[in-house]
Amino acid sequence: MTVFLYLWVLLTLMNQALVIKKPLCKIQDQFILNGLYKEGDVILGATFEISFKTVVPELFICVSNSPDYQVFQWAQTMVFAIEEINRNTSLLPNITLGYRIYDNCVNLPVALRAAVSLIGGLDDTISDYNCEGLPPIVAFVGDPTSSSSIAISRILGLFRVPMVSYFATCLCLSNKKEYPSFFRTIPSDAFQVTAMMEIIKYFKWTWVGLIASDNDYGQYAMRNFNEEMKAIGCLAFSETIPKIMTKENLLRIVSVIKESTAKVIVAFSTGLEMSLFMKEMIHQNITDRQWIASEGWSTSTLLAARDNFNILGGTLGIAVHSGQMKGLTNFLLQVRPDLDPNNNLVMQFWERMFACKFVESGVNDSGSIISDSKKCTGLESLEGTDTAYSDVSNSRISYNIYKAVYSLAHALHNLMACEHGKGPFENKSCANIANLQPWQLLQYLKNVDFINQLGERVAFDENGDALAIYDIVNWQLDKSGTVNIKTIGVFDKAAIFGKELFLQENSMFWKFDNGRCPQSICSASCLPGTRKAIRKGQPVCCFDCIPCANGEISISIVKSGQTERHSIECVQCSDDYWSNLEKTWCVLKEVEFLSYEDSMGIALTTLSLSGTCLSICVLTIFIYYRNTPVVKANNSELSFLLLISLTLCFVCALCFIGKPSHVTCMLRHVMFGISFVLCISCILVKTIVVIMAFKATLPGNNIMKWFGAAQQRGTVFFFTFIQSLICIIWLSTAPPFPVRNSKNINTKIILECDIGSLTGFSCLLGYIGLLACICFLLAFLARNLPDTFNEARFITFSMLIFCAVWITFIPAYISSPGKYTVAVEIFAILASSFGVLLSIFAPKCYIILLKPEENNKRCVTVPTDGRTPQLLFCCNARISSGSRTPKKCWLVNGWKQNGVYDL
Repeated sequence: MTVFLYLWVLLTLMNQALVIKKPLCKIQDQFILNGLYKEGDVILGATFEISFKTVVPELFICVSNSPDYQVFQWAQTMVFAIEEINRNTSLLPNITLGYRIYDNCVNLPVALRAAVSLIGGLDDTISDYNCEGLPPIVAFVGDPTSSSSIAISRILGLFRVPMVSYFATCLCLSNKKEYPSFFRTIPSDAFQVTAMMEIIKYFKWTWVGLIASDNDYGQYAMRNFNEEMKAIGCLAFSETIPKIMTKENLLRIVSVIKESTAKVIVAFSTGLEMSLFMKEMIHQNITDRQWIASEGWSTSTLLAARDNFNILGGTLGIAVHSGQMKGLTNFLLQVRPDLDPNNNLVMQFWERMFACKFVESGVNDSGSIISDSKKCTGLESLEGTDTAYSDVSNSRISYNIYKAVYSLAHALHNLMACEHGKGPFENKSCANIANLQPWQLLQYLKNVDFINQLGERVAFDENGDALAIYDIVNWQLDKSGTVNIKTIGVFDKAAIFGKELFLQENSMFWKFDNGRCPQSICSASCLPGTRKAIRKGQPVCCFDCIPCANGEISISIVKSGQTERHSIECVQCSDDYWSNLEKTWCVLKEVEFLSYEDSMGIALTTLSLSGTCLSICVLTIFIYYRNTPVVKANNSELSFLLLISLTLCFVCALCFIGKPSHVTCMLRHVMFGISFVLCISCILVKTIVVIMAFKATLPGNNIMKWFGAAQQRGTVFFFTFIQSLICIIWLSTAPPFPVRNSKNINTKIILECDIGSLTGFSCLLGYIGLLACICFLLAFLARNLPDTFNEARFITFSMLIFCAVWITFIPAYISSPGKYTVAVEIFAILASSFGVLLSIFAPKCYIILLKPEENNKRCVTVPTDGRTPQLLFCCNARISSGSRTPKKCWLVNGWKQNGVYDL
């Protein structure tokens, strides 16, 4: 009985144990994925686009029999880096890193399934025991594509699982709010576009075409490139390569490229998409295009083939910075297949490399039994092969994978080295490597900063982006006929401003006939002296060049050391400057004024001095012959005063010549106004005297006593005083002043005198005109008086000349440019002065000097009443003795008491 009791208790305990171990959860479905696996203390997950050709049924099961050699090298590089870290005693001591790598089959759903499998584990059932210890993976390396990285990162970000991509470049992934756990060792597209912009600016391409993939990588890059291109040029076209490339879409895009005048085309795409695209380009023989490749296909061995060289030869590409990892080549050649299903990618790679099949794989794709001749032994040697797998000369992506693994290793190492009380977590605690959670590793990954074995710094910025550095590559053909992707420069964002781009131009290859860099512009550069006029309805890069207007210039614009010959607008020169003939530079305007050194100035000065000398000579003659009848008959005192005023008129003309100053500006107008009023006043008084003398009665009429010498002098003084008063008021309120006139003649600066007050100047000229008109009117009325020694006709003629000169002066003055304005004014002064001088004094001088006998003519009449003979100087012609006394005689000095006229 006791035995049965013990047996019953034992069975009960065993039943309870079985109940405890009963699975709590069961995986709904198991994914069939190709991969590589190795156990370790800490597992890192990764995805690669290993399969080039895939068959994806409805259940998204990836069947791949042709892994890509180069991408398989990338996967093995991750294995190489992990093995190297495990051998390193100073990095992660006593910790062995493991890995689980999956093929995403170039398919987003497969990539998501692989990521879910990695973070969820591979066991069919999940019990309570599975929730203890480390998670299936602590970090994720990948995904290569931006679209897959975006999708995977949204899932991993929920659990704060660190994700380090080696090939996803989309700018959107730099957004830490949406992708908090995303990092990358490849620069983002923002830096890639910047590098492309620097190349385009370097070669002065302003008319560029753009094509991009229809995914996040292509569309974000297209948007960013379009914004950046606006600052330096224009897009000739912008086309998207659809995900499903139909013949119609392909022909349409190729037609756009063929018809465009843009010689440079930028392509954000992958090698696979471009390969389909290039076939049609080759078919239509479109060879006159310069391609700029994004890092997605700039080093693609699929495209860098001899058959594509006529189209893609000379391509400039933005390539990920490469690094030579010591020991990688030997590691790649030592890879061997095994029968572990977790490492089936090695078997698939082996079967494709040596064109055989492992017996364990069963049957071939067609279902038939594999013949003995096609069996793989696993003992084949990779050393004799020459494929992209063993070629590490351009280990660009491999180097990024290498840096990604080491970044995670250094983050783990820093986590292990944490001292209690100095940690980054709550209460300054540290993480436990035995119970590590991905979010804890994420905290350390943000602060990773180290120098790797190649001597390069590895770190992430606040957006999780790596330090931006690119290689600039050029597709060339070597002597053997193989396309060589040669590094000919570098773009380093961290370099000195303006020195980020370095190119070896002498090492570059251009496929064009002239062997030179092509031009890609919509319109030729506008030369200095012209400006751009945008064509209506066309991009701003398509324009016509229009010469700048006079006084405007356009010069070359210098940007970042490069000379841009375009100028959108012409710049107006300042007031003191004018454009040169080429309209490229503002030169100082010529300063113009009527100078004494000028030929015109010399001529006018000569005329002025000649008139002055002539006036003085006439005055000297009149003084010398002051007692002769001709001088006396013309009122010698007024004649002297008139000659003095004419001398001043000739002299004032000199004030208008030379550089204007405050003194000369005031002096020229004052002297001109007063001297001319004095001259006209003398002539006016002389006219009045003549009229009054001839209108007076015969002897016994005393009308002349009311307008004798004193009254004549007073009248002249009064008229002159009024002009002087006008000048004083003018100079006191708004005097003339020198100005620099640059408006009348655009090419010159005219130094002239501003009148200051228009009213003052108008009063001065108006007063002169008023006196001249009165004088002319009175002289005109007296023109028919007896003409022997009668000045009325001479005064009329002189005033006619005076008025004609000054009336003609007004339009000539207004229409004359520059210094000719002053010359016209001087000429008017001299002409009117010479007119008065010659008209009034030339006949008298002629009689005095050349006809002295006529200067002694007298009219003598003997009255019949026996009185003393009266001496008369008659106005008629010669009068014989005994003739009757004329009715009118010129009585200049009035009657004497003795009845004799004092001439």
